[in-house]
Amino acid sequence: MTSSSNPSICNTSAQYVHWSEANVEHTALWRSERGNAPPQRVVLADDTLTADNAYHLACGGTGLLWRGDFHNARHLLDAIARRIDQVPKRKRVKSDLPIPIVEAFNLHRQTQAQRARTLGMVLIELDENFHCPLRRAPNVQAACHEAWDAPEIATPTESVPSVVSLRELLGMTSASEWRRVGVEIASLNGAENFRIHPHYSVFSPVRGEYLGLVAAAHLPKPPKGHTGITAFDIGTGTGVLAAILVHRGVERVIATDSEPRALACARDNMGRLGMENKVSVQAADLFPEGAASLIVCNPPWLPARPGSTLERAVYDENGQMLRGYLAGLALHLAPKGEGWLILSNLAELLGMRTREELLNTFEQNGLRVVSRIDAKPQHPKTKDSTDVLHVARANEVTSLWRLAVAKPSDAKV
Repeated sequence: MTSSSNPSICNTSAQYVHWSEANVEHTALWRSERGNAPPQRVVLADDTLTADNAYHLACGGTGLLWRGDFHNARHLLDAIARRIDQVPKRKRVKSDLPIPIVEAFNLHRQTQAQRARTLGMVLIELDENFHCPLRRAPNVQAACHEAWDAPEIATPTESVPSVVSLRELLGMTSASEWRRVGVEIASLNGAENFRIHPHYSVFSPVRGEYLGLVAAAHLPKPPKGHTGITAFDIGTGTGVLAAILVHRGVERVIATDSEPRALACARDNMGRLGMENKVSVQAADLFPEGAASLIVCNPPWLPARPGSTLERAVYDENGQMLRGYLAGLALHLAPKGEGWLILSNLAELLGMRTREELLNTFEQNGLRVVSRIDAKPQHPKTKDSTDVLHVARANEVTSLWRLAVAKPSDAKV
């Protein structure tokens, strides 16, 4: 297991990890953005640990507190991942009957969750300043401060050493790099390209088809006596849709979100783009006060329970955000205003919602469909035939539904 034939054993309690090393007792704060509990059993591990032994220990729920070279820890993580991905091939049961897509999706989520738990067993210790003392370790301090210690996220924790999974740490450093470099958003109607800088755990606008829909949809006319319109961006995230609307000439945007990290991210991006005078970023569950001529919402597309806080951008448990947006839309639309709902049909293809249910929800909330604009996703998974959800992904369509308050004549007789 380690360079010693009798590895040191650590016991974890609450959200701390305790271990004895070189006859000295150590304590570290357990950190997990995914909300995982600390491993119940942890062994000290170094470069002498084989990939096979590491894989079997990790599968059994044993944490490996790394004491070797940092790059070797990354190689070990990759080796464990390869062993995980080979297991289904060995255990696959031959059958002439195709697995129903909803069952395939549930199995896919279970597999991914178990994969994440196993890979999360390679652990890294950081000192009280988020410095990693391992050989050839990168500087992760900025990434850790961005993810954990920003004042808008939470009150600073006590200054003690931390233990975090290597997988999460790599995700944080990758997110920090994305935040530094930014994501280029294609030019809109002749306007210059601009960059959006996503923060850690805030959904990055890498799928361009829904951005193109918002850039192309016909804007509602300003209210009588006004030269421009006010728009609400519900669940703004990075603020990318608010920025697109301003680029298109929308006079004022109120962007809302309930997540502190998203609010900080959107404010940062509006400042970078010089839009802080046109975009007001506000904390709200859904709608701000008042009414707007245009209300845009891009809710999580799948009505399933998120497995962690990091999955909230993808999974909307019981469709709460979608239903809340549709329920409040008519109350917040100005006369002749429109609500734009950006939604993929992936939930329909996975058997999680039907098109009839969606249309009925529109009607039940006093809404009518003005038009619908569709786009096909271009991300790599649509062409990956080895993906268990390939059929659904290949047939996915992202739509912008233009909704308005139903007229009395729209009511069914």
